[in-house]
Amino acid sequence: MTKFWKFMNSFYEKVMLGVFVLAFLVVIYAAYDTWYVFDHANDDSYLRFKPDVVNAATLDESPISSDMVAWLTIDNTNIDYPVMQGVNNSQYLNLDAYGEFSLSGSIFLDSRNSSDFSDAYSIVYGHHMEYGSMFGALDEFLDQDYLNSHTHGTLIVGREAGRSYDLEIFCAMSADAKDETVFDTDKAEELITLLREMGFDRDNRIVCLSTCAGGASTERTVVFAYILEN
Repeated sequence: MTKFWKFMNSFYEKVMLGVFVLAFLVVIYAAYDTWYVFDHANDDSYLRFKPDVVNAATLDESPISSDMVAWLTIDNTNIDYPVMQGVNNSQYLNLDAYGEFSLSGSIFLDSRNSSDFSDAYSIVYGHHMEYGSMFGALDEFLDQDYLNSHTHGTLIVGREAGRSYDLEIFCAMSADAKDETVFDTDKAEELITLLREMGFDRDNRIVCLSTCAGGASTERTVVFAYILEN
């Protein structure tokens, strides 16, 4: 019996050691995964390829995917990204601007919209990342004081800076992802009518910036801006 209990004690110790090592490896992997996602979400190497009149001629050498249709900048925020457009709205959920796998994905234009933002209503999506990365900064716009002090941005349309527009942010709200009034581009007139009823009755084209409100919720944070001719 003594040998049996010694064997069981030894077996138990080995099992517990195995469990401890496995748990330690899981913690290490989780930490690495968190760092990897954060690092990729904060990778600003693409900024040197931001199109403008000066460097547009060199963009043929840019490693950014040819799916780039615009560049979005919101003043005094971390939002300063190329805007991609895939064949569907899933393509760039987990691809970065270089076309490589990334859990932080890309900022991308709804696949149903015209790539030149000529539609009356366009939708741009981005993941909600920590520390204001990607579209994580949109939450702040739900505070009216913050919105009032962050109303300006720029939309450069075209890979070679074909057009540049000023953006004027005028409204932010929460919406359900299944709300067709907000997220169905074919029902843009319904949204425009709703905004006019809220007092936003200008005739400018509108771009909606959308991100998850967090977790597994279907709630979205949406920020609306007018596209202004320069």
